[in-house]
Amino acid sequence: MSNPALLLLQDVLEKPELIDWEWIRENFWEDIVPAFQGHIFLSFVSVAIALVIALPVGVISARYRKVYPPVTFVTGILYSIPSLALFAILISIPGVAIGPSPVIIALVAYSLLILIRNTVAGLDSVPPETIDAARGMGLTNRQILFRVELPLALPIIVAGIRIATVTIIGIATIGAYISGGGLGALIFDGINRQFPTMIIAGAVLATALAITADLLLLGLERYLRPWARVRRM
Repeated sequence: MSNPALLLLQDVLEKPELIDWEWIRENFWEDIVPAFQGHIFLSFVSVAIALVIALPVGVISARYRKVYPPVTFVTGILYSIPSLALFAILISIPGVAIGPSPVIIALVAYSLLILIRNTVAGLDSVPPETIDAARGMGLTNRQILFRVELPLALPIIVAGIRIATVTIIGIATIGAYISGGGLGALIFDGINRQFPTMIIAGAVLATALAITADLLLLGLERYLRPWARVRRM
C-alpha cells in the first residue's frame, strides 16, 4: 500500500503550482476559518488552564523547596512523552472520547514544566534586599508576593508563557489525529487527499498564529512593566 505522504511529495514535484487559489476562495469561510478558530480555542484554553495550575504550584515550589523536585519530576515525565503516544494513552482511558478534550489535557500537560520552572526562576531572581525592604515597610507576605515579587519576576514568567504558547500551538496541529479539530485537520486532510493547498494553508496559518501570539505576549510584558519603558526613554 502506497504511503500518502510519499504520493503527495511526488504530486508536488510533478505540479509546480502548489496553491489552488480557487479552492481557498470557495472554502475560506466553510473550512479554513472554522479550523483557525478551533485552533485558537484549543491553544487559548490550554494556556489558560496551564497558567491556573502552574502559577500557584510555581509559587509553592519557590516557597517550599522540598516540593520542587517531585513537581519537576512528574511534569518532566509528562513533557517527555511523545505527543501521539500521550494522545493514545488519553483516549484509551474509560470515559475519555476522541475530540478536543484529550487534546487540551495533553497540551496542558506539555506546558506545565516550562511554566512552573520559569515561575520559580522568576521568583528566585528577585533580590533578597528588595524583599527585606518591602517587609520593613510593613507589607505582608501576600502583599510582597503580588506587589513586589511577581511584578519583578514577570519577564521570566512571560518568557515561559511565550515558549509554552508557541509549543502548544505547534502540538495542537497533531491533535487532529484524534479529531481534536484546529488547523491540523486541514493538514491531515490535505495529506490524505494529496492536496498541497490544504497542507500549506494549515501550516502557514499555524505559523502565523504562533508568531502573532508570541509578539502579543511580548507587547503585554512591556505594557505590564512600565518602569522598563521609562528606563529606555
